[in-house]
Amino acid sequence: MEREPPVSEYMTPDVATVAPSDSVSAVTERINDPDGPSGFPVCKNEVVTGFVTGRDLLAADDTATVAEVMSHDIIVADPDMSVTDAARVILRSDIQKLPVVDDEGRLTGIISNTDVIRSQIERATPEKVGKLRRTLTELHGVEIEQERRQVELADLVPTQEQIYADELDGRRYELERGLAEPLVVIDTRDGDAGGLYLADGHHRVLAADQLDIDEMEAYVITPEKRIELGMAKTAAEQGLSSIDDVTVVDHSRHPLVKTTTQLQ
Repeated sequence: MEREPPVSEYMTPDVATVAPSDSVSAVTERINDPDGPSGFPVCKNEVVTGFVTGRDLLAADDTATVAEVMSHDIIVADPDMSVTDAARVILRSDIQKLPVVDDEGRLTGIISNTDVIRSQIERATPEKVGKLRRTLTELHGVEIEQERRQVELADLVPTQEQIYADELDGRRYELERGLAEPLVVIDTRDGDAGGLYLADGHHRVLAADQLDIDEMEAYVITPEKRIELGMAKTAAEQGLSSIDDVTVVDHSRHPLVKTTTQLQ
């Protein structure tokens, strides 16, 4: 059974904090900084006593202290707690960040909803890769090598003719925030033959291209000998040789997206 990764593997260990005695004006200035966080754990002698956000400061007097406006009854996590359990707490409590404390209540880090999403992405991709490797082995009877590395987008051969504009927007949003799932690529190159076929990640690649990103991280699967891929045949039939050949469909939604009118 696969080990559940603990919170300690995904939390941010170096956390900016404020003290209960800090003034509202000083903390407001830090939150208003474009590069600043949206809130701070409140610590006294390294022990977490509360949490303060920009919302807490909105109607507060500038001369008031953090202790007067902070949330006192906050939820905290243990470093050994599984990321999945932390995700449940974050979602059910409708919070964005969860302070992580040791047995004495001292702050050891903070885990956010973004960290949780990243953890799920990093676990999902290997499952896809494993399934694809098993399929290729069963179909072609070949051993498969695998590595994780950067690939040049210009070298990729797409295997999907169309992508959807609404999903493309979502992948661009993820890329801008460092949440992109690695690509899955099959390398059948042998001399001048074969190609570097994109098996999973077409929306991510087009989004990266729009953001002028030249390379991305990918799981690269390489058969021990040359094989004829069904997706390679499909790509050739559709005239796909580079990501420039992929069409962005912007006049319709993704087929799995429905409106409430459609459901009635």
